[in-house]
Amino acid sequence: MSQEAAGREQAAVDLDADRHPLENALAVAAITIGVAALILGSIPATHFFGALAAVIGLPLALYSQLISATTNERWLNVIGMVTAFVGGGFALSHGGFTV
Repeated sequence: MSQEAAGREQAAVDLDADRHPLENALAVAAITIGVAALILGSIPATHFFGALAAVIGLPLALYSQLISATTNERWLNVIGMVTAFVGGGFALSHGGFTV
């Protein structure tokens, strides 16, 4: 093992924030909105907000995946896509966009 590798500790999630601020912000927004869609969509009383979050979160995650630069950003984007899609499905099963 080389000395430069031995002295450096690896971070758990390294988003390379210095070189990709837009891509990182979109990836974090995608996973945040996706998880919000999943939580709000699974509660019957908040189905409207869950559907709204899914409609915003899924295209946002798809666009973020399109311009992502690192593997860690892509992981967050895929998790955001899946949670937004599943949350949207839950929201639609509870009433969707009806108020």
